[in-house]
Amino acid sequence: MSMASDARFWDRTSRKYAASAIADPAGYERTLDRTAGLLRRDDRVLELGCGTGTTALRLAGRVRDYLATDISPEMIAIADGKLVADPVPGLAFRTVTAEGLAPGTTAFDAILAFNYLHLVRDLPGTLRRIHALLAPEGLFISKTPCVGEMNPIVRLALPVMRAIGKAPHVGVFRTADLRRRIEEAGFDILATEGHSVGDKGRRPFMVARRR
Repeated sequence: MSMASDARFWDRTSRKYAASAIADPAGYERTLDRTAGLLRRDDRVLELGCGTGTTALRLAGRVRDYLATDISPEMIAIADGKLVADPVPGLAFRTVTAEGLAPGTTAFDAILAFNYLHLVRDLPGTLRRIHALLAPEGLFISKTPCVGEMNPIVRLALPVMRAIGKAPHVGVFRTADLRRRIEEAGFDILATEGHSVGDKGRRPFMVARRR
């Protein structure tokens, strides 16, 4: 299994993903509201793992520039179609991972990673790249399923599902592990919150500032 196989998995499931309902609408809306309150009008924002662009289309109008990215070309194609139908100034979609973005002369003021960090193959490396892409004191805002705190049956089933192509790579860690990794990458964690209804300890919303 590789990043290429992960991309193929998301390509295969993109249409079904786009048609599926949000599992926790109340938790999703709380995350959107909280994130919107942290963004400023002049911000340059990067979203990692944007999927089919639902969150980007909701938030991009609040900031100067918004780059939404995903590993799956098919996901991005769907997102681009939504953008054509409902244009948002300053919003662009691109097929790329955090590792594929080179730090440039213009740093991002905020980086968003919703349902993303548990899917990366090198969590410490990805967090270091996110740190490098941020402006000094920029915000890293994430919401991550912590599979290490979920039902053990889920953890046992994942390797089998990956072997038969029914799941991508999924990292297994707990909230405390994630906090430690983020801090080790050069961030100060400002807030850890539970936005998911009935699942507050397993999908923490975190706000961190680049040191």
